[in-house]
Amino acid sequence: MNVLVDTSVWIDYLRSGMLSQTLDHLIDENLIVVNELILSELIPTLTLQRQSRFIALMHLLPLQPILIDWNEIRAIQTRCLKKGHNGIGIPDLIIAQNAKQNRTPLYTLDKHFRLLADISPLILF
Repeated sequence: MNVLVDTSVWIDYLRSGMLSQTLDHLIDENLIVVNELILSELIPTLTLQRQSRFIALMHLLPLQPILIDWNEIRAIQTRCLKKGHNGIGIPDLIIAQNAKQNRTPLYTLDKHFRLLADISPLILF
């Protein structure tokens, strides 16, 4: 089963590598997918850091298509606000919806996704 790897995991991997064993395993087993939103969060910073080799590798990963259901995004955001989860941004909602739509577990370090998993059928890796 593929795993959608969130920006937060890639940042950790590049900075400290605390989770490198798990991510290395997923890479070795060809289980990783990304989407255009995750790439759009990562690549500008990587470009400024002159990480062209890593950018090239990121472009080799399979892309999971994003089909945004704006009605669902608004409904989830409303549930978040009712629960007091005010800091969850639209990009996180889109990533969560993308994982849910494709039944892909999401590998993340971002606490917002744990909150989303409590109010939406999101599978966390």
